[in-house]
Parts: sequence; structure tokens; C-alpha cells
Amino acid sequence: MNIQLLFPLIILLLFIPILLSSRRQKRQVQEMQRLQGSLSDGDVVLTTSGLRGTVVDSSYEDTIDLEIAPGVVTTWVRAAVREKVNPTDESAASTGESSPAIEASTDHAAEDARPDQAAKTGDGVEAPANDSTAGRGSA
Repeated sequence: MNIQLLFPLIILLLFIPILLSSRRQKRQVQEMQRLQGSLSDGDVVLTTSGLRGTVVDSSYEDTIDLEIAPGVVTTWVRAAVREKVNPTDESAASTGESSPAIEASTDHAAEDARPDQAAKTGDGVEAPANDSTAGRGSA
């Protein structure tokens, strides 16, 4: 096969995935901007740092005020909001309503993932095997 015909084909095969991924990324950016622009008072949101809060003031163009605890309001840049949290999911979590099968499987999964890491001390009291504050002189 002639190298002059093969070179444009290789270039074309390299640029097709790049073009497709850039289109997908543009679509995701547009969705995120639409979400951040549609925030209103009372929406429960999750920030990029993992903080969950309720929007109490969304009147500013670039910032929103989030209530992260009763009486604690912080100001955030709108771009820090990653997603809206479904209010029905939050109300079920706050009332403790969840399926028993999920709770049971979660408890066993946590026990299986972390084996007993406590070590017995001389007086029979269990102490954690990996104490991150050991040696720092904290009281």
C-alpha cells in the first residue's frame, strides 16, 4: 500500500476520538452551567468538595449562600456546586427510612472491609492499631 494514502488515514483515525470526546465534554459543561444557573432558594445541593447544604440566597450572579447546619450560612461560588440532591432521597435519609436489606448488607460490608484493627493494651482496654494522633503530644 502506498504511504501517501496511509498517512491521511492514520491522521483521520487519530482525530475522530478527539473530536467526539470534545463534543461530549462541551455538552457536560453546558449541563453544569444550566444546573448552576437554575439554582433557587430551598434547593439541596452538593458542592465539589462534598459539602451538602440548602440554598438560602441565590440572588447574586456569581455566588450563592448555603445553609450547612441550622443557623450556619456560608457563601459559595456557583461553580462549586456539583449537583442537586433529590429532596426525596434526603427526606428518606433524614427520617431513617431505608430498606432493611441495604442496611444489613452495608453493615456486613463494613465489617468485611476493615478487619478487627484494635489491639489489646496491658490493662485489657482496646486501643486502635493505627492511631494518627500518636506521638504528637496532644492532650
